[in-house]
Amino acid sequence: MSDVDDEQSTIRSGRNFEEEYRLDASEAGEFLIALGEQLRDDDKLTIVGDEWELPFAFGEPVELEVEYEGVDEPELEIELELPGRTDESGPEIK
Repeated sequence: MSDVDDEQSTIRSGRNFEEEYRLDASEAGEFLIALGEQLRDDDKLTIVGDEWELPFAFGEPVELEVEYEGVDEPELEIELELPGRTDESGPEIK
């Protein structure tokens, strides 16, 4: 195990976390491609930063929002919300 692995903290349920990055378009595109492939191929993903990792099992439906503000300085915002998946089952009728 490397020193980087020893220093990473795992973000778990019961904790809030937010990290913001300013990237060039190609870096953001590579991130979105990798994210899209995990969304397509699995029902869980892990996002890793320099000092943290965030494993997340997601459910359905996924919410995708596209917002365009064309006044003054045009801005396009794309937001993806993944609901957490629970392993709980519903009640039974007997």
